[in-house]
Amino acid sequence: MGAVGLYTHIQSNNLRSALLLAGFPVLLLALTYALTLGLIGFGLLPSTGATGGDLGLAAGFMLAGAPLALLVTGVWFVIAWFANTRIIDMVTGARPVTRQEEPALYNLLENLCISRGLTAPSLRIIDSESLNAFASGLNEKQYSITVTRGLMNALDQAEMESVLGHELAHILNRDVRTMVIAAVFAGVITLVAEILFRSVRFGGLGRRRGGDGRGNGLFIVIAFAAAAIGYLLAIVIRMSLSRSREFVADAGSVELTKNPDAMIGALRKIEGHSALPAPESVQGMFIDNHETGFYSLFATHPPIETRIAALVKFAGGRDAPTPLVESVSAQSSPIIEPVRTGPWSKKEPWG
Repeated sequence: MGAVGLYTHIQSNNLRSALLLAGFPVLLLALTYALTLGLIGFGLLPSTGATGGDLGLAAGFMLAGAPLALLVTGVWFVIAWFANTRIIDMVTGARPVTRQEEPALYNLLENLCISRGLTAPSLRIIDSESLNAFASGLNEKQYSITVTRGLMNALDQAEMESVLGHELAHILNRDVRTMVIAAVFAGVITLVAEILFRSVRFGGLGRRRGGDGRGNGLFIVIAFAAAAIGYLLAIVIRMSLSRSREFVADAGSVELTKNPDAMIGALRKIEGHSALPAPESVQGMFIDNHETGFYSLFATHPPIETRIAALVKFAGGRDAPTPLVESVSAQSSPIIEPVRTGPWSKKEPWG
C-alpha cells in the first residue's frame, strides 16, 4: 500500500476512535431512557397516567441521571485506559512471558522492531492449542503482542516472524487502538443491553401500577426494541473495524520480513484452526476470526483465501502446494513439499 493510502488508513482509524469515544456516553443515555420507559411500562416506576406524560417523565429521569451516566463513563474510560490489557488478558487467558522464558520469540520480535526503530511491545502467551495471535494496548507503554502456544508449536521461524510482523503492523497503523476501544466499549454496550433485556423480561412479574394499558404496552415494546438495538450497536461497533485492516497488516508484515511466502504459509496453517474462546468483541482483534451463523453476516475479517490471493497478486507470494518439488527416497514413497523462497527458504526450528 502506498504512503498516501496508509496515511489515510491511519487517519481513518483515529477518526473511528474519536467517534467511538464521543458516542459512548450518548448511547449509554439512550439505553437508560429506554430502560426507564420499560420500567414505567411494567409499573416498576411511577406513571403519570398518560403516554405523553410518561415520555416526558422518562426524559426527566434520563436527564437527572445524565451526570451519573457521564461519571460512570468517565470512570470506565479511566479503567479502560489503564487496565485494558489486564481486562483482555482476563477474558482470553493470556499471561505475560519474560525473555528468559521465551528467548527465541523475544529475539524475533526485537529484530523486527530494530529494523523500524520501534520500542518492542511486551509478549504474552495463551496456553491453547488454537492457532491465533493479536496485538493490544492504547499507547507505547501498553502495547503487547499475544500468541497462542499452538501457534508457536505449528509455525516455523519464518512464519512466526511473519505473524509478529502482522501484529506490529496493526500497532504501527493504529489499528490496535481502534480495536481495543471497540472491544471494550462494545462489551459494555452489550452488557447494558443484556441488563435492559432482562429487566424488561423479568420485570413483567412485578405488579403493574396505574397508567393506561396502551402506554404500558408501548413502553414495553420500546424497551425490547432498545435491547435489540443495543445488541445491533455492538455489532455495528465491531463493523467499525474496517476489514481492510487485515490486508494492510498482511502487507505490513511482508514489508518488514521481505517474505510473502512465510505470511502465506502462516495463514494456511492458521486456517480452520483459529477458534479461541473469547467474547465476540475481543475476537475482532485476532489475526483470524472465522465466524459462522448470524455473526458471519457482520464478519470482522476477510476470508483467509482472499487474503492469500492478495499476497500472491500484490506481494508476489507463492501459495503451496504450487509449485511442488518431489523429494524421493529409495526406501519410501515420494514426499511432496512446497518450494520455499526468500531469505527463510531453508526451514529451521526456531523454538
